[in-house]
Amino acid sequence: MKLMVIILNKTDALEYLLEGLSAAGIGAATIIQSSGLAMTLAKMESSFLSASIRSLFSGEEEDNRTILSVIKNNQLDLARRVVYNTVGDLSQPNTGIMFTVPLDFVEGTRKNRKTPLMAERIADISDKDKNKDNKDGMENTKEKT
Repeated sequence: MKLMVIILNKTDALEYLLEGLSAAGIGAATIIQSSGLAMTLAKMESSFLSASIRSLFSGEEEDNRTILSVIKNNQLDLARRVVYNTVGDLSQPNTGIMFTVPLDFVEGTRKNRKTPLMAERIADISDKDKNKDNKDGMENTKEKT
């Protein structure tokens, strides 16, 4: 198991990223509103930042989002593909960073948890089966009469 951490600067991609992760079977995550050091110092008008550097951060910039998710080791490559496809190349400025930390102990995660998308698919399949059963039942009734 790993703790996957994504610090997302490109917050306009958040919804697509979360939908992609969920569709990929990574349905549990905690999203925290966060802010980087330079942005925080700029907002505080800290003396540690020179006026020229402060001007780079003086706009109405959004904070970033930190996404924490406990994933299985074999989910990492898929998660990376989802991030690349929804957020873009993380080596580009103002996109984000992603890393994992190995976990030697995890308690409290739900095993075999159904994601909302999986639940919808299962419900669709169940509905189709019910409709088929009802149709078959009607045909059997007609044959008997």
